[in-house]
Amino acid sequence: MATLNHTGVSHTVFYLLGIPGLENQHVWISIPFFIFYVIALLGNSLLIIIVIIKSSLHEPMYLFLCMLAGADVVLSTSTIPQALAIFWFHAGEISLDRCITQTFVIHCSFISESGILLAMAFDRYIAICYPLKYTTILTHALIGKIGVIIFLRSYCTIFPIIFLLKRLTFCQNNIIPHTVCEHIGVAKYACNDIRVNIWYGLFVLMSTVVLDVLLIVSYVLILHAIFHMPSQDARHKALNTCGSHVCIIILFYGPGIFTSLAQRFGRHIPPHIHILLANVCIIIPPMLNPIIYGIKTKQIQERAAHIFLPK
Repeated sequence: MATLNHTGVSHTVFYLLGIPGLENQHVWISIPFFIFYVIALLGNSLLIIIVIIKSSLHEPMYLFLCMLAGADVVLSTSTIPQALAIFWFHAGEISLDRCITQTFVIHCSFISESGILLAMAFDRYIAICYPLKYTTILTHALIGKIGVIIFLRSYCTIFPIIFLLKRLTFCQNNIIPHTVCEHIGVAKYACNDIRVNIWYGLFVLMSTVVLDVLLIVSYVLILHAIFHMPSQDARHKALNTCGSHVCIIILFYGPGIFTSLAQRFGRHIPPHIHILLANVCIIIPPMLNPIIYGIKTKQIQERAAHIFLPK
């Protein structure tokens, strides 16, 4: 009977189940998903519009924040509508090409956000350690080049995954117990040897970890510079400036680290918990990022108030 699964027939359609074990609660689960998605979409779109139309916000920090908001919109839009379609209409059918495209967009978005957070840390480092050279170092031309490099890095890193998945023959199960498609989650249903996929996935992870290490080093240098400032007011202002960015870093990496630990060591944790945690990584940071910067940044508050409460 084992040979019947390897007849050469390759599935071109997959079925996403949503959150297995909680099918009866899908409608209730969809309510926070929908609310969080609307907040993420409106909040990040508003943030992008404010930064674009407000010339005083054409500073490096806000331009990088605009990039982050754009990546958040792409990430949430490529995943949450699919999950809502499963919850509301049981529309879990997805073609292989769509599945691979979604995998590509999700991984690209995550790697882009990691690069943008590093760029934002570099921005804070220059602003605090070299304030007099800040505008001469971080010119609009340099910011544009950094943005292009971040995009090309994420694109070139994830692009091979398309071919690594397209080469596989999916003659096993075509039912995916998840709300989205992701690289290894799809590859494990292939009849081929997927060691290349596993090793390349590890390479992508390690290349991202290198950026994470640079991010930590940047903030060690920033904190060292802050605590050596002679004025207490200057220290307080510098810490307050970095506060929003630190919150966003925690939101981006916190759920991801917890999910990774749960997947590797939480063998007794039910599968639906793993899937819920994976969705938390996707929807919570895009929802909270514009709220955090809206609360911490007076210029953004004033512009948002002007849009919604015109005099």
